[in-house]
Amino acid sequence: MSPSPVSSTPVLRTALVWSAIVTGVLAVVGAVAGLLVGGADGLWSALVGVLVAAVFLAITGASILIANRWYGQPLYVPLFFGIVLGGWILKFVVFIVALLVLRGQPWIQPTVFFVAVVVSVLAALAVDVVVLLKLRVPTVSDTTLPGVVPEDTAISRRRDIDDA
Repeated sequence: MSPSPVSSTPVLRTALVWSAIVTGVLAVVGAVAGLLVGGADGLWSALVGVLVAAVFLAITGASILIANRWYGQPLYVPLFFGIVLGGWILKFVVFIVALLVLRGQPWIQPTVFFVAVVVSVLAALAVDVVVLLKLRVPTVSDTTLPGVVPEDTAISRRRDIDDA
């Protein structure tokens, strides 16, 4: 597989991989903490809170990665913004559905759920910051320099002959 010409692709892939790892760790820690604080209901509340936050945070990065596949195509810009906007609309719809489904559930402990969501979001933001600070991407990585112009070589040869 050839590397993507878009400089954001490795950054987003790395951020998604590390966010998945951190989400796994938070799921285990949240499950144990939720179990200690609120029993089985606390365990499930923490797991659902971590999962909801992970899904919402992954949708944006995944939509940008999907949109980057059309880089270089004539319709890249409209496709990119359409896909990213579609991801945001999807997040909004999923958020409303999640609120309606989870609202009033007897097994949800609101405090454990809230803490799990907030800690997951903060951890994902920390991962994004660390990835962006550690990953080295050249400032002009998406551009190409022009090749050698034949006229320039002919002029430089003439100057070399005149100087001799």
